[in-house]
Amino acid sequence: MPSARELKDRLFAAINSHDLYDVLDCYAPDAVYISPAGIAEGHEQIAWAYEDLCKVFPDIYYTAWYKAPCDDPAFTEYTMTGTHMGALLLPGGRVAAATGRRITVRGSCACAVENGKIVTDRDYYDQLELYSQLGIDLESPPES
Repeated sequence: MPSARELKDRLFAAINSHDLYDVLDCYAPDAVYISPAGIAEGHEQIAWAYEDLCKVFPDIYYTAWYKAPCDDPAFTEYTMTGTHMGALLLPGGRVAAATGRRITVRGSCACAVENGKIVTDRDYYDQLELYSQLGIDLESPPES
């Protein structure tokens, strides 16, 4: 059975080639994917999360630049690049229209495997870095 490291590498390759079937094949049917955008549980929600990512950034590409020397869980630091070409859902329900701007965002992730499939995948990236590169202003908190 593949290790978490092997599955995470396969997942990055599937995302980079925009192969949703291979993305989902990396995950257990009841897997949980957690990211700054929210929590996706099971294949249907995980598929939606990756489909949306590819609509917002149709040329999305992940480059792993550090892979921790352990098999499970797999820890990876990466750079995510792409061009903002679709509507991006923001906190509070606002939507940022496509800007055509390029992004380069740093992130890290950890995934755990059971029975040869990813069961948890926790992805962390700097939302402020992303929003700043897209020219998105965050709303000020209400005055007291």
